[in-house]
Amino acid sequence: MPDLSPTELAVPGFVALVLIEMIWAWRKRREAYEPRDTLTSLAFGLGSTVSGLIFGGMFFALFLWVWQFRLFDIGWSWWAFALCFVLDDLKYYWVHRFGHRVRWFWASHVNHHSSQHYNLSTALRQTWTGFMTLGFAFALPLVLLGFHPGMIALAGGFNLIYQFWIHTEAIDKMPRWFEAVMNTPSHHRVHHATNPRYLDRNYAGVFIVWDKLFGTFEPEVKDEKIRYGIVKQLGSFNLLWAVFHEWIGIAQDMWRAPWGSKLGYLLREPGWTHDGSRETSDQIRAAWLARQASDAEPVSSENPIAGEAEAA
Repeated sequence: MPDLSPTELAVPGFVALVLIEMIWAWRKRREAYEPRDTLTSLAFGLGSTVSGLIFGGMFFALFLWVWQFRLFDIGWSWWAFALCFVLDDLKYYWVHRFGHRVRWFWASHVNHHSSQHYNLSTALRQTWTGFMTLGFAFALPLVLLGFHPGMIALAGGFNLIYQFWIHTEAIDKMPRWFEAVMNTPSHHRVHHATNPRYLDRNYAGVFIVWDKLFGTFEPEVKDEKIRYGIVKQLGSFNLLWAVFHEWIGIAQDMWRAPWGSKLGYLLREPGWTHDGSRETSDQIRAAWLARQASDAEPVSSENPIAGEAEAA
């Protein structure tokens, strides 16, 4: 859908904002940018653009073919675009959630989380292999309802443009009313964190209300420093490894697994293993919550010896 995407027009603005943030980082927080990491992010952005040009037109043609079976003729009025934008964002929430909860989808989406830095260049870490997940199918209900594929492409483009600015530490909090409804840098920092408290939270694209509605919202806590990246960090700035490492991991796990467990490495959540040798985000979070509960338990005055041992 390259001809109908406003993101290309926004590229000069993206570059200008990155440069402005670099100046801020040089003055306020120099560790926010790492040259090799930034170059990797820029290369990701270039590669994802090429991938979009190659496969976007093919998917757009498919959507046009499906559109002939639409239930309604919604048209191009302003209210239709507004409704399309909201429904497309709801679609994005579920695509994004699947991207974290099904390893086949995660193999593509992990690219976006692979940086241990959080800045505007991180927003450019977009997948090269999204076409392999067939995530485009989540938009087919909108096509069948009667939203023109071009309108859906425009809505998706504006959605991506909105998400660019929330990849920053330069902005602390927005006004309370804005934080309550919209996705913000604070909410999205949570999403990129590897802290157990924050794992697999805040999937929203534009409207944070979806996370509040579906039980995946987590606010940013000021007294806990955020650690960015993925649970098992890449440990490398090699671009091809960054792009394909999870696909390679899936192939290796499926090759070694017993026949009855092979599909689990494709369709279960990241971190799942048939022998329990690794942990999923749910398990990591549950263990952390158990430790928090244990630390919060009051010491009984009837057993001072146990109390001393716990304190030690």
